[in-house]
Amino acid sequence: MIEVALADGIADKSLRAIAEAAGTSHRMLIHHFGSKERLFVEIIQAVEAHQRATLDRLSGSEDAAPQELFRFWQQLRSPKLAPQERLFFEIYGQALQGREWATPLFDGIVENWVAPLAVSLEEGGLGHDAARATARLCVAVSRGLLLDVLATGEYAEADAAMQLFLRMLHGQRDSA
Repeated sequence: MIEVALADGIADKSLRAIAEAAGTSHRMLIHHFGSKERLFVEIIQAVEAHQRATLDRLSGSEDAAPQELFRFWQQLRSPKLAPQERLFFEIYGQALQGREWATPLFDGIVENWVAPLAVSLEEGGLGHDAARATARLCVAVSRGLLLDVLATGEYAEADAAMQLFLRMLHGQRDSA
């Protein structure tokens, strides 16, 4: 199912079209997920887990250099992933509006990113509180720049902002 979402996007497709592309029936999707909306939440959570695993491999390396983190950023903001990123923000907005079907998206949506990043930053020499604050800032900057790219299509400008942020972050780690 995730491969179907990553290949073409699914937000504007009917449940029948999604099921057909995944090689199953819409009834099976309803059985497993309950609704198209819950399917979206599950897909977002799975994609987020995959992205965190990729970042964990980078941050678990001896020194996650800014250029390696920038390559990770470029994967996230890739035009190929734009449909999934738009879906993420759409469902996130629905959860913020209190839509019951979307609120499970909040489970770990920040902390699942902050915790491993903070551990990596602590291992790099930052104190616990500074590492958590910096990790939260990393999540906020990344999501903000993703919104920027989706709204404006200005990849070069968002890339420049991310490169500046990563240089600032790397400088902070070096001075710790």
